[in-house]
Amino acid sequence: MRVIIRYFFRTLRMVLTPFMLLSEKLSTPKGMTRTAEEQARADAASKHLALYQFKACPFCIKVRKEIARLGLSIETRDAQHNPEHRAALEAGGGRIKVPCLKIQQEDGSERWLYESAEINAWLQERFEPA
Repeated sequence: MRVIIRYFFRTLRMVLTPFMLLSEKLSTPKGMTRTAEEQARADAASKHLALYQFKACPFCIKVRKEIARLGLSIETRDAQHNPEHRAALEAGGGRIKVPCLKIQQEDGSERWLYESAEINAWLQERFEPA
């Protein structure tokens, strides 16, 4: 019975994935406009960030939309199909759960932030213009 359930959900994901990705493409907002100086500061700050994600995860889509809205260039790392990123997520964050934002802090330490709402709140606090 477990095998049937597993294949049912795999098939469901295969069918829904293209629709979710198309929906993301059509509904992703345009990035906010900043002056060249402000954008350079945002780009420099976002170089220390990496988003571990699954391509079709709805919570990851939510975070990617917020990244696009804020006009950030944050590296995305596929923890579903890339074994190196998956291992780094498990070793650094302690579990394989997405979305996860890796924050490389100025003192060299790393902070792993889970939960899409928390990630979006942190991004807004850090990058939203006053």
